[in-house]
Order: sequence, then structure tokens, then C-alpha cells
Amino acid sequence: MTAELMRPAAAEFLRAGLAVDDLSAATPCDGYDVRGLLNHLLYWGPWLIAAGRREEAPSPGAGEADAALVTADWAAALEKQTETLVEVFAAPSAWTGVTKLGTAELPSAVVGAMVLGEFVLHGWDLATATGRSLHCAPAAATAVWESAVAMGDQARSMGVYGPEVPVPADAAPLDRALGAAGRDPSWRR
Repeated sequence: MTAELMRPAAAEFLRAGLAVDDLSAATPCDGYDVRGLLNHLLYWGPWLIAAGRREEAPSPGAGEADAALVTADWAAALEKQTETLVEVFAAPSAWTGVTKLGTAELPSAVVGAMVLGEFVLHGWDLATATGRSLHCAPAAATAVWESAVAMGDQARSMGVYGPEVPVPADAAPLDRALGAAGRDPSWRR
């Protein structure tokens, strides 16, 4: 996985995420409506930025469920956070060695893969929830699929991914990534 995949994935994520007009719409991300998913992204983004920079994680304050981050300026906050994530993970050093995500020590490349996965998977969630499509480069989708397969069992045990959704072996790379991450590529609102 390389940093070159990050910028176009982030641009497509923002295209989908900033086009939201119904915060109460259901998403294919189990347990989240659009507002909840945006809140999730705004809550965890600073943690991912800190991990990429190898800085101290932000003070947790309220937990994700209690945080109310989708305020009047949520779109500007999401855009700024996304730009910062792209900038941080454009540096080769953000992908090497080990870093901390909160109290967990992880390979930096895993955190980079998580960021790319957030852009692709949650970008698709937001696009699909709002009746749009997500245009994902096959290389980015393949990288997310490889990451989802590699950490799938652990992610499912932690409730991060739902049960794997079977897709044909010759499915498009994005559909394979979605299925591996517990999403049904045919989900529609």
C-alpha cells in the first residue's frame, strides 16, 4: 500500500461525504445513520492523525457515542481533517516502523491502511446512503481488500467489521473490499 493511493481516495471520499443532504439517512455501515457515521469519522480522525505523526493521542473526553461533532460546521471540519490525513500519510515515514493508536501499538503501515480504508469504505457508505456512487481506483480498492482480508477476523471480533459478505471471485475490486469488510455491495437505500 502506498501513499499515492491516499489523495484520490480522499478526494472521492470528500465528494461523497460533503454531498450529504439527509443526516438521518440509513447507511450500509451497520448501526450508523449518516449523522452517526460522520460523527464517527470526526471522532477518530484526530486519533489517526496523531498516530501518523507519532504524537500523543487526543484526550478521549466523551466517547464516540456521546460526542456531538456534527455541528453547523461539520463539513468544513471533515474537509480540513481529510486534508490533514492526506498530508500526514503522504510522508513515507508515516508508513514505516511502529506507532500508537490510543494505547495500542501497531505497525504504521496498518494505520495507513486503516486511513485508506476509512476513505474508501466510509466514502462508499456515505455515497450509497445518499443515492450516489463512489468512484474508486482499482488499486485503492485492491489495497483495501487486502487489508480487510488480513485483519478481517480481528476486526470482526472487535465489532469493526460485520460478518464477511460473500462476493464472486471475479467481482470488481471495490465489491471484494466491501464484502471482506462486512458490507453488501448491492445495498441500496
